Amino acid sequence: MLTPQQQPYNQQLNDCLLRKKDITLVVKREDVLHEHVSGNKFRKLYYNMIEARKKGYDQLLTFGGAYSNHIAATAAAGKELGIQTIGVIRGDELGENLEQTLQENPTLRFAVSQGMQLHFVSRKAYRQKTEPEFIENLFQLFGKFYLVPEGGTNELAVKGTGEILTPEDEAFDYICSAVGTGGTIAGLINSAQPHQKVLGFPALKENFLHRDIAKYAQSDHWELIRDYHFGGFAKIDKKLVNFINLVNTLHNLPLDPVYTGKMLYGIIDLIKKKYFPKGSKILAIHTGGLQGKAGMNLRLKQKNLPLLK
Repeated sequence: MLTPQQQPYNQQLNDCLLRKKDITLVVKREDVLHEHVSGNKFRKLYYNMIEARKKGYDQLLTFGGAYSNHIAATAAAGKELGIQTIGVIRGDELGENLEQTLQENPTLRFAVSQGMQLHFVSRKAYRQKTEPEFIENLFQLFGKFYLVPEGGTNELAVKGTGEILTPEDEAFDYICSAVGTGGTIAGLINSAQPHQKVLGFPALKENFLHRDIAKYAQSDHWELIRDYHFGGFAKIDKKLVNFINLVNTLHNLPLDPVYTGKMLYGIIDLIKKKYFPKGSKILAIHTGGLQGKAGMNLRLKQKNLPLLK
């Protein structure tokens, strides 16, 4: 069973904008749960790892991109629990010179250091990752394994993310979360109180998330805010980098550039635009993902952009 290294806590932000608008903004620091299996990844993997053990699996297979938080977290969780992990990675070119790839990619280097076996596939093949024939080929290649979807989202993951909110969080009017595959926000929707509205900030351009979330969500008091993806998944610009660095400086609050940075940028912008009524109490979920900053800084350096602190 995965063991938390630190219990999450609520961190209230204070600045002149929030005081002027009479808005309470608190960040739930789920990122502190575990050094390597942090935030929503801990929540998503927790019950899946229990199920894998219960059913007698000694290896687990999952999917992700070259800088995937999910890949890094799964590798670390597998090492902690003594379960062999296999990561099916998008981009077969990354496997052509593995030594160079690991030298240049901190996420995959970490995954390998945790004992994960990497299997690289083409982007075309990766799009078939949910097809029965594709999965069967993986069974033929690796033998019996417990399958966790890309991003970790399934019913057990939603059960885990449903435990993020605690009784003390019932005082909030809005619950905000970044959205990738939808498993985290689905759990939040299911555990939120009737008076609370759950807002999701997709990290990517999409037209499918509402459908995917609705498969697990048990109420309709939620909304997706699609204006803050900054051009698409893992897309970032100087404005967002500067915002993330400023938040870290002013509030001692580290944010990742793919998920939580975009979410908090969106929340602040909506406050400026008077989206939230005066007196609103907002809880933003820090879903972790800070390991991705190292890889993003490599990309920012190549583009001569400011680096994330």
